[in-house]
Amino acid sequence: MSASITIPAPAKLNLHLGIHPGVDGDGYHRADSLMVALDVADEVVVRPLASGEALRVHCEPAVDVPQEKNTAYRAAVALAESFEREPAVEVLLRKHVPSQAGLGGASSDAASVLRALCTLWDIDEQDARVAQVARSVGADVAFFLDPVPTLLVGRGDVAAEKFPSLAEPVPVALVRPAGEGVSTPAAYRAFDECHDEPGDPEPLCALLRTGVATPAQVAQLLSNNLDPVACRLLPQVADVRGWLCAHPLVLGAQVSGSGSCVFGVCASSADARRVAEDAQVAFGADAWARAASFR
Repeated sequence: MSASITIPAPAKLNLHLGIHPGVDGDGYHRADSLMVALDVADEVVVRPLASGEALRVHCEPAVDVPQEKNTAYRAAVALAESFEREPAVEVLLRKHVPSQAGLGGASSDAASVLRALCTLWDIDEQDARVAQVARSVGADVAFFLDPVPTLLVGRGDVAAEKFPSLAEPVPVALVRPAGEGVSTPAAYRAFDECHDEPGDPEPLCALLRTGVATPAQVAQLLSNNLDPVACRLLPQVADVRGWLCAHPLVLGAQVSGSGSCVFGVCASSADARRVAEDAQVAFGADAWARAASFR
């Protein structure tokens, strides 16, 4: 048997998220999403098993959820079916990205499993069937197969444009309040009841095409019309957002995805660390606060 493969599974931020009202025939909203990957990541380890052994997925720390509902498990099964392989592998997910945070942790885990299995099974990652499997598992999974700054359209799962990595990293402070996060279905139900119109991603796209962007420029162009929805659903999210916006070292703040993590763009890594430390004190030990950056 081959040796195990270890791949990082980075978190993501939505610098722009524009959900459009109404749904298609399958019940999905149109979503324009500009995503970037962070240097905060889970660690995914995939180890081949002997033929005939059953696929198994473990999480550290452990979660009280059947493995069959884990996106990593579903991704492995779907890829095996698509390429007629036997999913005799063991997957270990070392979790560092919180769930229900809008940071894409589960989707990134699934994508890293797909990439690891492509290596183990000698499958070309560029094969269209791999991306098709990724989209079948979740809207964000395909982004993590090649997590460069990307504008996604359709249901938020089709790459319309990829951008060069920025010449300099953009520092951010990430703060997820304690308690249950925002479920995506609940966020969309609340959006359907009352929503802001989606913004225009083009100014941010134009900036990213240059490959050079200052934190201040990025902060001025943030847009997410699920941000007010998350703040309505969870007052703790609104509290964190208001606190970040008022912090003197934060240039701009926004909910990522449907929440519940809020990020604040900072001028330097030192500022981001200071904001994360201040947030940990302000919101208590049960909150999750980290400094990070994206390119």
